[in-house]
Amino acid sequence: MRKLVLFMHISLDGFAADINKGLGWISYDSELQQYADAIVATVGSPVYGRNTYELMAGYWPTVLNDPKASAHDKAHAQWVENAPKIVLSRTMKKADWNNTIVINDHISEEINKLKQQPGKDLVIFGSPGLAHSLMELDLIDEYQLTLNPVLLGNGIPVYQHIQNKTDLKLVKATPLKSGVIGLHYVKRQL
Repeated sequence: MRKLVLFMHISLDGFAADINKGLGWISYDSELQQYADAIVATVGSPVYGRNTYELMAGYWPTVLNDPKASAHDKAHAQWVENAPKIVLSRTMKKADWNNTIVINDHISEEINKLKQQPGKDLVIFGSPGLAHSLMELDLIDEYQLTLNPVLLGNGIPVYQHIQNKTDLKLVKATPLKSGVIGLHYVKRQL
């Protein structure tokens, strides 16, 4: 059975983006890139909310034909181009990007059907609004977080409107030289 995993970069005070929706505060270096690449290797289908999907669809296809793009970026662009992408949105009715399905309603049922299919995990990339909704529905099985050594003070929160307690078990903590800590939690089965 596949799992639904949230992969997100977060600030020490729990934000996924700054007040301007920016990500420039992430301590992204080659070591964090390797850490993220290991997580991407576990992904069968990237899962996005509408906003993140639109950002990704507007960027990654252009990398394929960009002569200035790095080999790493081109490889990732090719992977995401071919991967079966999932968009969860109440307002988006269709997606133009190759190999994308849109789910508008019956979210719990549709996610649970996808979890039953064979293959690698379903991984939510960023998408804090979607993450909030999926946390409320208790659908996230694992959390892969990169905790960055910065306090933003304000921005887009990672955790919002959580109604019920969710017990998590720390599987692994990976300190990086930049001060980032990779945290891998699984939902405890009670």
